[in-house]
Amino acid sequence: MLTAMPFAGHARPVRAVAGELVRRGHDVRVYTGRSYTALFEEVGARTVPWDAAPDVDERDLAATFPRMRGRKGFRQVLVNLEDLFLGTAPAQARDLERAHAAEPWDLLAGDPMALGTRLAAERLGSRWATVSPIAVWLPGPGIPPTGLGLTPADGPLGRARDRVLGAAAGAGTRVLARRYQATRRRVGLPADAETFATMWYSPQLVVAAGSPGLDYPRSDLPGHIRFVGDLTDDGAAPSPGPLPDWWDDVQRATVPVVHVTQGTASVDPRDLVLPAVEALAGREVFVVVGLGHRTPPLPGPLPANVRVAPMVPYPHLLPRTDVVVTNGGYGGVLQALRHDVPLVVAGGDLDKPEIAARIGWHGAGVNLRTGRPRPAAIAAAYDAVSTDPRYRATAARLGAELRALGGTRAAADLLEAHLR
Repeated sequence: MLTAMPFAGHARPVRAVAGELVRRGHDVRVYTGRSYTALFEEVGARTVPWDAAPDVDERDLAATFPRMRGRKGFRQVLVNLEDLFLGTAPAQARDLERAHAAEPWDLLAGDPMALGTRLAAERLGSRWATVSPIAVWLPGPGIPPTGLGLTPADGPLGRARDRVLGAAAGAGTRVLARRYQATRRRVGLPADAETFATMWYSPQLVVAAGSPGLDYPRSDLPGHIRFVGDLTDDGAAPSPGPLPDWWDDVQRATVPVVHVTQGTASVDPRDLVLPAVEALAGREVFVVVGLGHRTPPLPGPLPANVRVAPMVPYPHLLPRTDVVVTNGGYGGVLQALRHDVPLVVAGGDLDKPEIAARIGWHGAGVNLRTGRPRPAAIAAAYDAVSTDPRYRATAARLGAELRALGGTRAAADLLEAHLR
């Protein structure tokens, strides 16, 4: 049994793992929201839709969780954690326990943000693993406080900065950790010793998207955390989908191709898409904008060098792309790097400031340090990334590491070994 939060950035990587397990002959069920059941059934998995858990629509989370309305930045993170992830966990656990009673499984492997996975596994005494489409970057020595988009700092001043900001961030996470313990009590589980950073993950096995080289340097990573690269790799993924009717323009392009994406969660085009279009209009580039499946149409007319589609299949687009301008969604960043493409990253909320900070720190792109950059900042970042070969060289180094880790095949290998 796999679990996946009903969001594109979570469901699609888990679907790739499910598809690989099905191809190996396993009987795979997936517990997810009804809006994503068809996606998993396409690869041969059976689905168990959310029932006791509220069947959320990622296009309008505020309809189910009114406190999310109008929230951005850190306030959005807190409400997401409290209402969506922690708040739905007991109901998720009830759904999973009913599914297990009807048809027991041999292994439960869950999306870390589907926290009901942990609760059900503990209540049932089930062997379980985490399959994480999100970045697994734990606190540790020399690692700056998470959530602030900071990079490592050396010397007494740097250590003092981390102590002060770490204490401030810890105050917020302690509130959520107490909420987690209260959630455990609600489902009849005793208190445990997990912290806010670790409560999402299985202590037995974590199959993590990404690579060690994408994190800051560290030597304290627990042995049960295993990075496997990109969990949407082309070889194990289903058909990439239809191409836009203007695709011939991409194939005929004689200038650099720039892909602009704002992901599938925060989709107000005024944040990044429109400033990027303005920044690149009239330049000797060909701009391909992926709007996601719920962004309103862009106000026209568009510049002559811009093409727009709701979704653009990455297996076709990224091999032709020179630079990606992105809001820092983890899956899209991994796919760009796997194709050796450097990035301009505007990470505004959730985990995206951390992703942007690491991309900038490693030198695989430019961190714009905001989710709503000005056109001039995007233009300057594009000029830097497109003219300095060090960015592409670093992206290629990280891409080689991601490819070497094995992707969905390695994920399936680890889950099979955990079964035994």
